Amino acid sequence: MFDNDEWLNQHREDVIDPDREIVDPHHHLWRPDNPAGIVYDLPELWSDTDDGHKVTQTIFMECGSSYRKDGPDHLKPIGETEYIAEAAAKSAAEPGKATIAAFIGHADLRLPLDTLDEVLDAHIEAAKGLFRGIRHAGPYDEASGEFRIKPRAPKGLYKDEDFRRGVHRLGERAMTYDTWNYHTQILDFADLAAAVPGTTMILDHFGTPLGVGPYAGSHKANFSKWKDDIEAVAANPNVYAKLGGLAMPDNGFGWDTRDTPATSDEIVDAHGPYYEHMIRCFGPDRCMMESNVPVDRLSLSYRTYWNAAKKITAGHSEAEKDAMFSAVARKVYKVEADV
Repeated sequence: MFDNDEWLNQHREDVIDPDREIVDPHHHLWRPDNPAGIVYDLPELWSDTDDGHKVTQTIFMECGSSYRKDGPDHLKPIGETEYIAEAAAKSAAEPGKATIAAFIGHADLRLPLDTLDEVLDAHIEAAKGLFRGIRHAGPYDEASGEFRIKPRAPKGLYKDEDFRRGVHRLGERAMTYDTWNYHTQILDFADLAAAVPGTTMILDHFGTPLGVGPYAGSHKANFSKWKDDIEAVAANPNVYAKLGGLAMPDNGFGWDTRDTPATSDEIVDAHGPYYEHMIRCFGPDRCMMESNVPVDRLSLSYRTYWNAAKKITAGHSEAEKDAMFSAVARKVYKVEADV
C-alpha cells in the first residue's frame, strides 16, 4: 500500500528552513510481517525523517498494528505497544536519527473502569516509559463503504455514556485523548470536549473534511460550516489541534490518483485556508504540525509536506513557529528535548 517511493521521487524540492527543529507528533508503523501487507517500519520512517528536514523526535499514533493474536480481546492492543517500545529503543540507540519519544495506544474506552485500568496499566508497563494516552477514534458515516480508509467506530460513540466515562478516566490518570472523525461529527466532538473538560484532547486531521462518495466536490460548499464547527471546538481550552492529514485519499483532493505527486505550492493553495483557520481559532500555542505518514504519503512526500507547512506558517513569529513545529507537541505529550 505504501511502497510508492518511485512515484514520490518524481517531484523533489529543496528543503525550506532546514534548521528548524521538528517534533513530528503523528506517524504510524507497520512491521513487514503485517498480514495487511502494509510495510512502514523504522527504516522507512528514518528514510523520511532523514530527508532534509530537522526531525529530531516523533510520536507514534496507534493504528491497529501488531496486535496480540491470543489472550483476552481487551489486551490485544498491548501487542502494538510492545512492538513500538522495541522500535523506540532501537531509535534511541542510533545517534543522529529521529527518536520515537512517546506512544499513543488504543483501548476501548467503553470498558468497565476496572478493566480499562487493567489495559492502561498494561500499556504503561509495555511502553517502558513512553506511554502518554489513548486514541479511540470516532469516525462514522453511512457512506463509509465508499471510503478508502474504513472507519472503526459505531454511530454516536461520542455521546455514549460509558465512552465518556472512559475519556474522563484518562484525565484522572493524566493521560491524553486523541481522536479523528469526519467533518459531519465535529460538533459532536465539541460537545464531548465540553462534557469532559478535565481531559486533554487532541483533534487529528482537521476533523477530516470529506471529499469522496456523496461529499465529492463539496469542499467549497462545506467550508463555511466547517469553519464554524471548528470555532466551536476551539472554544474548549482542553482541546489541541493537529494540522495535517488533509492529503488522505478520503479528503478528496485527488493527489493520490495523479501521475505525479503534489507539490508544496499546490498543497498551500488547496489546504492553506484550512491551516490558517485552525491557527486563528486555536492559536499557535494549541496547534502542532503533523505528517500523518505513511498515510499522507499516498499523495505527497514527507519532504514536500514539511515544506508546505513551513510556507503556510511563514508569516508567523519565530516563537509561534517553534511552538507549532515542536514545543506544543512536547508540552502535550510530555516529551523532553534530546540533549
